Amino acid sequence: MRKPDSKMGKTGKSITRQSKHYSDMSSHEPRVSDETQPYLITREPGKAEIQHPRNGKRMPRVAINREYAVLDVKQARQICLNWLSYVNLENALGLGLPEIDDRQHFWRVPLIGKNTHERIGEVVIDAKTSLIVAGKSTTKDVLETRLLGRPNGTAGRKARRSNGTYILSSLGNTVILGDSEVELHNLPAQSVDLVFTSPPYYNARPEYSDFVDYEDYLLKIRKVIQSTHRVLAEGRFFVMNTAPVLVRRTSRNDASKRIAVPFDIHRIFVEEGFDFIDDIIWVKPEGAGWATGRGRRFAADRNPLQYKAVPVTEYVLVYRKHSDNLIDWNIRCHPKQELVKASKIPDDYERTNVWRIHPATHPKHPAVFPMDLAEKVIRYYSFIGDVILDPFAGIGTVGKSAVKLSRKFVLIEENPAYIEEIRQGCMEWLGKEAENVLFVNCEGIRDSHRLL
Repeated sequence: MRKPDSKMGKTGKSITRQSKHYSDMSSHEPRVSDETQPYLITREPGKAEIQHPRNGKRMPRVAINREYAVLDVKQARQICLNWLSYVNLENALGLGLPEIDDRQHFWRVPLIGKNTHERIGEVVIDAKTSLIVAGKSTTKDVLETRLLGRPNGTAGRKARRSNGTYILSSLGNTVILGDSEVELHNLPAQSVDLVFTSPPYYNARPEYSDFVDYEDYLLKIRKVIQSTHRVLAEGRFFVMNTAPVLVRRTSRNDASKRIAVPFDIHRIFVEEGFDFIDDIIWVKPEGAGWATGRGRRFAADRNPLQYKAVPVTEYVLVYRKHSDNLIDWNIRCHPKQELVKASKIPDDYERTNVWRIHPATHPKHPAVFPMDLAEKVIRYYSFIGDVILDPFAGIGTVGKSAVKLSRKFVLIEENPAYIEEIRQGCMEWLGKEAENVLFVNCEGIRDSHRLL
């Protein structure tokens, strides 16, 4: 990286013009408009500010302290525009709002289909060098495949329609070993009819300490929601079970902290193209909350200000993939009306948004949700024959419930031990038909039988 040129300003402070480090994506120097010219940088001990060349407004920026080559949204966009021009996709793709991931020192720029207005990929830029990170960016071949998958430039949601109806998914029962953030990209667009999942809790217990900080956790959830938006059919539902988490104090001098995870996840859903439908409150028996330890101090001392309620609820948040069509369209235009009629809900349905369900336990998984919860969600938000996706499958409760209710499943799980539990479960749920389950990145049932 070439060092920036410096000179002394009138005030005697060092004023540096940050040099451009755009990726070398073409044989000629990319042209940059005046609006993307570098800002003036003023450095003082323990402080960094940038100064716009026209209005002189100073703004503190972490990018300066970290000596990033890509300082702002405009520079990140220009790098992506240069790359799109280089790969001849500038007429097909536009850019979403770039976001900086200052933990990994990346700029992430969404790629949006100009005709579909859907996100179909992203470009990841190394903030320190301004080079595009090939291993983390969506490749040209993948982008072209996704664009060609939406013929005649029609929007992805409309591509599912055919003469006033929509096409039923061709996916069969599938189990995938891997990171859902990655594996979701391999599923066909609009091939799933319902998503129901419960993501890992954020560091609520020692076994959930996979994330360095809360922002990393939310970024992971966002990526999965983004990828799921593409594979979910028009106007269909994404239901997520989540709850606030209690991060215990590290010493007597520190306070415990309760993080309102559902409210941060709600914001992500809305930003990623989903419409909020319902907040269902899952109520557990009163004794279930004492395991958190919350409320014990107040129960003993009864001092005002120390009151903390024992948590016995979780949220079941319901979202619908944004569509110009009303829900009635999904019912009326279903190509198999006999399945719609067979999916009618009996009289004993939940009439309010408060569901009283006992929690479940399993010796090989620390946080399974009960079959009763999964069955209610699947009954209320899908038809018989639909494909149900769980991107955080665990031991496969959603798959078991889907089979019981005559639906198909797609289960993604990155823990091989849980995949083995699912594999054994498939033989119980499906019997002989378990041999037809597609296993990806792992041994299938038919393969294991062949080895016996």
